[in-house]
Amino acid sequence: MGERRVVGVDIESDEIVGTGGFLAIRRLRLRNRYEDGGLSERYVCDFVHRDVGLDAVVVVVWSRRADGGVDVLIRDGLRPSLAVGRDGAPVPDGRSYLFISEVVAGIIERDDVGLDGIHRRAAAEVLEEAGFEVSPDAVELLGAAAFPSPGAFTEKFWLASVEVDPATRREPPGDGSPMEEGASVRWIDLDAAIAAGVAGELEDMKTELALRRLRDRLA
Repeated sequence: MGERRVVGVDIESDEIVGTGGFLAIRRLRLRNRYEDGGLSERYVCDFVHRDVGLDAVVVVVWSRRADGGVDVLIRDGLRPSLAVGRDGAPVPDGRSYLFISEVVAGIIERDDVGLDGIHRRAAAEVLEEAGFEVSPDAVELLGAAAFPSPGAFTEKFWLASVEVDPATRREPPGDGSPMEEGASVRWIDLDAAIAAGVAGELEDMKTELALRRLRDRLA
């Protein structure tokens, strides 16, 4: 189309704004650098900044039934952001999102280094949110990590799974945060869970992707 080829960016300023909470905004003022040496007009690029850790782990906790089918654990957790932040949706949601259904997930903290650190964090989240004590070695990664929303977030989701015996479950300890209050877990057939995602009954994208990768792996 005759457009000039972008080969990099020149950053003129880089600051953290909106501090004081769990998340902040990293704001860049920059110009595109072209192959011919020219620069674009100055523009602003904002994205979410999180001090506690960059990436997250997403874990499908699953169990094989006596009939050979597979059940997966779904967690209904509190999401105040969705409860108050959906005003002005292009299509009305038709439901409240105080709670939303997801698989186990958590932030990979700064000291969770390397693949071993990811496995350890996955095991810790399974205990904290689902009530199963598993070995980090039992956690299996479901392919490569992926960016959920690269226009606004720099985090990757590391998708994983772990098989458990439902009889060994105990009450999840949680992390002590009010955000963990009111959560509940339930088992659902793997194929039914994926179908629920397509039907809009299970609307968390990382959950559907992780479930699909688990089904592919088990097949």
